[in-house]
Amino acid sequence: MTWVYLGVAILFEIAFALGTNATKGFTRLVPSVLTLIAAAGGIYTLSLALRRLDVSVGYTIWTGIGGAGTVVLGAILFKERITAARLICFASIIGGAVLLRLTSV
Repeated sequence: MTWVYLGVAILFEIAFALGTNATKGFTRLVPSVLTLIAAAGGIYTLSLALRRLDVSVGYTIWTGIGGAGTVVLGAILFKERITAARLICFASIIGGAVLLRLTSV
């Protein structure tokens, strides 16, 4: 269940990051409320995952994969450019998260 909680936390993290853009500086009510709910949901579900994961592993995976997911969806939804250099950086983040998991056993 730990990894399910972390997966849900990552989805909330991505929703929070993308939602922040939609709030237009928290001047739009509905996107602002949804963004705050996503932030709270992400922190709550991360805290559930951290009951069994080391914080160094859980937090790094949460922010790393959440960040990479935000980049991918930002490119799809907001037409942001993904360059070769960015792809290398994202692959490094994902690779680091996977290695953290493998070495945390």
